Amino acid sequence: MLRAHYNFAMPVIATRPCPTEIRTTLEQAGLPAAWARLYAARGVTHPDQVAHRLPGLLPPTGLLHIERASSLLADALAARKKLLIVADYDADGATACAVAVRGLRLFGAQVDYLVPNRIEHGYGLSPALVELAAARQPGLIITVDNGIAALDGVAAANARGIPVLVTDHHLAGDTLPDAACIVNPNQPGCGFASKNLAGVGVMFYVLLALRAELRARGTYAHAAEPDLRCLLDLVALGTVADVVKLDANNRTLVAQGLARMRAGRASPGINALFRVAARDPARATVFDLGFMLGPRLNAAGRIDDMALGIECLLADDPVTALGFARQLDSLNRTRRDVEAGMLEQALAILATFNPADSHTLVAYQPDWHAGVIGILASRLKDKFHRPTLVFAQAGDGTLKGSGRSIPGLHLRDALDLVDRRHPGLILKFGGHAMAAGLTLAADGYDTFASAFETVVRHLLDPADLEGRIDTDGELPASEHSYALAEAFDLAVWGQGFPAPLFTGVFDVVAQHVVGEKHLKLKLMRDDQVFDAMRFSHPDPLPDRIRAVYALMTNEFNGQQSLQLKVQHWEAA
Repeated sequence: MLRAHYNFAMPVIATRPCPTEIRTTLEQAGLPAAWARLYAARGVTHPDQVAHRLPGLLPPTGLLHIERASSLLADALAARKKLLIVADYDADGATACAVAVRGLRLFGAQVDYLVPNRIEHGYGLSPALVELAAARQPGLIITVDNGIAALDGVAAANARGIPVLVTDHHLAGDTLPDAACIVNPNQPGCGFASKNLAGVGVMFYVLLALRAELRARGTYAHAAEPDLRCLLDLVALGTVADVVKLDANNRTLVAQGLARMRAGRASPGINALFRVAARDPARATVFDLGFMLGPRLNAAGRIDDMALGIECLLADDPVTALGFARQLDSLNRTRRDVEAGMLEQALAILATFNPADSHTLVAYQPDWHAGVIGILASRLKDKFHRPTLVFAQAGDGTLKGSGRSIPGLHLRDALDLVDRRHPGLILKFGGHAMAAGLTLAADGYDTFASAFETVVRHLLDPADLEGRIDTDGELPASEHSYALAEAFDLAVWGQGFPAPLFTGVFDVVAQHVVGEKHLKLKLMRDDQVFDAMRFSHPDPLPDRIRAVYALMTNEFNGQQSLQLKVQHWEAA
């Protein structure tokens, strides 16, 4: 069952505006001209914003209630209370859990964790999960990457006399849970300058505040303080994998984590994930975290049980960590197979659909795997440039949906508007601007699809539905080099701070298909010939094209060379 109407249009190629004054200021401050241009176009106004030094991090004191959280934890440590982390089942939740467990153990805590199974328990701190938690007799429950919407779960814990410290980053609803303390940059009244911390970032900040509280209590008058920098590899992985906006604060966390990986100081679990992904931690990149390690970690929560991923990140022995990582790698191969089958099925349905003017894409098949619908939604959104929601059976008579949005539509706000117009249609929902999840009654699918279309049609202009590719304009042929491509690889790019993309007109002087589905090219511009690749698109190109491309390093038989990665083209 698939509800979708769309008109295909070639995406518009645009050049990011680059404020001349800011670009000049950055150059005068010592940044090379090419980097000043890129950074100015991404909102950087001062070199300190790209220096990525730890002293430049925003202080924890800016987070609402963080002093209360640190006092609560310090008192629990003093009373030798058992602490129980309740995690989420994605990469952010897994890394946040590992940061919490590893970090609190550095302070001498008795700490364990519990993570819900996606299929059996659903999301977050539910009353059912509180029952499991209570069996472990914790003195304090700490949620990571969840909890801001756990009204019933927190109430169930309170009824059992178990206080709850919520650490989360998701948007808050109209009512907050009655927790002992909530730390969330997105809760009402919090003035923290970065609203973009991932769940793992929030937990890292709580640990920074706890250390400051223990320091103030004199705990370290005659003892060394825990060095929390050892957790930054986990913070970097979770931040990138959760696709939160990489503002200056998050870029610093990621850059510092990457530096530890490259210096050989990553945890055994991180190193094991690099090994099974056949990547070199000494050359760790944001790409590795987002597309190689993150999916392998996420596969546990999607296909099996995220406890496997958390155990990998908690392992102190490299051999043990590698065993877990190999299991995660196997699950990721299964996940890819399931995803490919679902995508093929969805595209087959779309191929027979009569397109008309509509703003959304909503899909459901009874046999789709609930753990992979988010990835499928992302693939369909990328292909058709429509806000997309994909549903699967949750196993309890309800439908579970996962959505991805396009620029211009805040997906959680759109769902909130549907909920207000149709009370009771959505059983529960939550998320962010670009990604969200929801639950429907099994008979609510058609009504929801129509209601979602109506709301999105109201919120989006037709221009928003036209694909747009933002580039950094033309890069002189003389500036193309392996060294620049390598520097781009090692820099911190991501959501809200995109990697450089350039555009230019080239003559196609040679082309042939490799690996059955990729196009290997030789492109000429200004009498210079460049090797290039067009991945997953084997169709031949015309003799002259305007290309949108990235610089890419290539290593083959010990030789290093520059390649252009063609992302999009149009006839020139």
